[in-house]
Amino acid sequence: MPAKKLKQLSEPNTEAKIKAAARIVFHKKGYAATRTRDIAEEAKMNLALLNYYFRSKEKLFELVMMETLGSFFMAMGMVFNDASTSLEKKIELVAEKYIDLITAEPEIPLFIMSEIRSEGAAILEKLPFMHMVMQSTFVSQYKHAVKAGKITEPNPLQFLMNMLGLIVFPFIGSPLIKKVGKLSDRQFDILMKERKKLIPVWMKAMLKAK
Repeated sequence: MPAKKLKQLSEPNTEAKIKAAARIVFHKKGYAATRTRDIAEEAKMNLALLNYYFRSKEKLFELVMMETLGSFFMAMGMVFNDASTSLEKKIELVAEKYIDLITAEPEIPLFIMSEIRSEGAAILEKLPFMHMVMQSTFVSQYKHAVKAGKITEPNPLQFLMNMLGLIVFPFIGSPLIKKVGKLSDRQFDILMKERKKLIPVWMKAMLKAK
């Protein structure tokens, strides 16, 4: 094997470089439209080297998908299961963390939604957090607030859907929103930063709505 290739194979960050490139390409194109050659080009390496580390597109995609879902949902899990914060504070933290996360990687919501629609429950079953949502401290606090008469909507899932919709939908619909509002990318980012403060206000109002 040529000395140059041996040097490449010995580099400890080669695998991480491939994963980072795969994340970028899969997020932009999705699984079906991505070729391993696309990932190799993004990583600036030859296809043979990529195949040396990852034998198939499927394995690399599963790794990227699980890491993406893990980081996306576990951020919520940490907030939801913090017994030291109130229900209202959790709402503020979720809005702040998710807007920051998606602003940094705006392709994530559409990538997750489209791939989950393709793969269905098989992917979600591998995420332990998905089974903990309804047993979280957040939901427990919500139910106690319902019993105390502080919240009128008895189903916490309705509340969660509303909150996530307010956070995620603008990113999914960003091309339309930018067009309608005649917004630049920078102006859209400013709009989303404003929602960090606005969403908790709206959600707290919803808690009391009849």
